[in-house]
Amino acid sequence: MNDLMGIGQHTMDRLSVFAARGKNDWWRYLLSPVLACFLTGLGMVIPVTVLVLMHLLPPDLAQLMQQPKNVVPFYLGIGASFGALAAGLAAAAAMIHRKRPADIIGLWSWRLFAKGACVWIGVQCVLVLIDFLIVPSGFSVSLSRATLVLATTAFAGILIQIFAEEFIFRGYVTQGLLLAFNRPWAAAIASGLLFGSLHIPNGGAQAINATIFGIVCAVIAIRTGGIALTCGLHLANNYFGAVVVVSGSDVFHGSAGMVI
Repeated sequence: MNDLMGIGQHTMDRLSVFAARGKNDWWRYLLSPVLACFLTGLGMVIPVTVLVLMHLLPPDLAQLMQQPKNVVPFYLGIGASFGALAAGLAAAAAMIHRKRPADIIGLWSWRLFAKGACVWIGVQCVLVLIDFLIVPSGFSVSLSRATLVLATTAFAGILIQIFAEEFIFRGYVTQGLLLAFNRPWAAAIASGLLFGSLHIPNGGAQAINATIFGIVCAVIAIRTGGIALTCGLHLANNYFGAVVVVSGSDVFHGSAGMVI
């Protein structure tokens, strides 16, 4: 974390360069998300309808996708829906802002991606150890064949999901707020609040956690000039909670994880 805090103003200028690319009139930030949702709808509804009519997808697919115990439809459905949303925003930004996807991603480094994943896995392990020391009876090992299917399927779906969320919130949204406020912390807080508000249906605790997580990730994206490190953090966070240690009180409850 010290190397992040030590990044100088030149990195902030780089992010400003990415944010300033294309056309950035305020009304474009209102029109682009609307167009993105429309394109996402087209990209999802038409092919899914055709596949259901061809009996290649189950007619109750929407219900199956809502329960993590239905591993394949749940996680691949997550990947497909979030992937379509990211593609819709990328297309809308290209048309409305004249921005390329690389402009929204910013600086990319696989080293930072790996560092983010490793750091957050370490944080998760420490938090789980603390929980275990407090209430060891609350943990049980649940390895089975289903865990292997979960581990592979969840990785594919969650990888697409977290990239889409980082592309949208720490890329497009944070860059737009950075241009609007011209103050990194104001942009990060506003970005985190927007991210957290979308988690309100999952409960107040998750909404608060998502807000804090969103603010931290926005600050990191601003300081590193891109979403590489935050993608690593986000992947480790979601995958750990879906596969390694599954809580009985979050969105992944019911998954056949390694530890419950």
